[in-house]
Parts: sequence; structure tokens; C-alpha cells
Amino acid sequence: MLTSFRGLMAVSLAAAGLSLATPAMAQDEEDIGSGFTASANVALTTDYRFRGVSLSGGDPAVQGGFDVAHDSGFYIGTWASSIKGGAAYGDLEVDIYAGWGGNISDAVSVDIGVLYYIYPTETLGLDTDYIEPYASIGVNFGPADATFGIAYAPSQDSLGNQDNLYLYTDLGFGIPDTPLTVTGHLGYTDGALAPPLLAGTADDSGLDWSLGVSASSGNFEFGVAYVGTEGPSIDGFTDDAIVGTLSASF
Repeated sequence: MLTSFRGLMAVSLAAAGLSLATPAMAQDEEDIGSGFTASANVALTTDYRFRGVSLSGGDPAVQGGFDVAHDSGFYIGTWASSIKGGAAYGDLEVDIYAGWGGNISDAVSVDIGVLYYIYPTETLGLDTDYIEPYASIGVNFGPADATFGIAYAPSQDSLGNQDNLYLYTDLGFGIPDTPLTVTGHLGYTDGALAPPLLAGTADDSGLDWSLGVSASSGNFEFGVAYVGTEGPSIDGFTDDAIVGTLSASF
């Protein structure tokens, strides 16, 4: 099952070379009885990049999450990150998510759920929270794996009464006999959250990409990734960046 969907897809961005994807790093899970397990993650990243766009103003961010999962494949969790969102979004993002994940064969897994983005410290009284269902399918090829996913936010007040579609592909390859994993990511946004539109153009579609490498040891993982987006390059927002992340799972 794919636990800590939001926590790992964002917390481990640099470690995994992703900006939105399925979990990039396995978490330790503690059995809490009746088929339930709990896990947590914390991270320090040099830049919180979400689908290639910086939500921390190009500065470091502190992040962490907690999840509870059941043997049946159902899970629920929460994840938070410091941000620099101005008066409209504040300085904190809190996400709540729930879904189901599991294997449909030895080499194929699926994950489906819904994610709710919350900005509790905004000061303008605006409706900035939004909801986004997601789904993905993962395929394992021995030391390599691939994930194909979709996230769709329907039209909401917080998105300017527009919708947003995100499609992505993630590839990973573990280098044999080493703790290193090389990963690549390509995403496409069509709608209110497209990088070119956020950067001030009229184009409501665009790509984001990243290439990264990570190394893990025990509960810890360190990674670095080159992250880029399509559209105007704004310093500390949509410019290409090298992002490093140190994360731990419990």
C-alpha cells in the first residue's frame, strides 16, 4: 500500500526528484493493533517546490506528516509545510488526505484517494482551501519502477472558479549494490495552477520536470534534484532550481 501520499511526494521532492508523485521513500510502520499501522516523516528542504513552483519563496522549508493505514489498503494522513504565501495563503500549508492503495499483481500497484489543501494562517479571509482527487498506477521492473498518475481539482471558488488537471510520469532506478536511486519526473498542468499562468501569462497549461538522485541509510534519506518549469522564469518562484532535502521516517 502507498502510505503518506502527500508527505512523501512533497517532503521527498529533492530526494526523489519529484514535484508531485507517488511516495518516494518507504516509511517505517508501527503496528498499533487491529490491522492498523502508524508512520511519520519529517524533512528539511532547501526549497518547497510543488509541481515545479516554489511555495516557500525559494527559501528552506520545514515539513512533516503522520499516517495511519489498515491492512485492507485504506489509509488516512496529514502533512504540513512552512510556506511564504503572503496574506492570501499565510505561512503554513496543512494537507489532509485519505485513500486506498494496493497491489493488483506482483509488478503493478494502484493508489486512489482525495487530498484537501488548507491554508489556516491566511489573513485576508479569502477561500483559499481546495480539494483534489488523485489516482496512480505503478509498475515495477526489478531495480526500476514507473508511476503514471492524475490529479484533478474540480472548479472551486479558491481556484477562481476554474478546474485544474495534472498528469505526471515518474521513473526511478536503484543503482545495484549502492544506496543510490536516480529518478526523473515529467508533469503537465492544464488549468488554474499551470506554472505559466501563475507566472503572469495567459497560458493555462505547462510542463514541469525534475531529475534527481538520493541516498538512504536507515531511517534517513538525502537527495538533490534539478527542478524546472515551462513559462517565465521568476526568481524564487518559477525559476529552475537545485533542491536538496534531508528527510527521516519513523
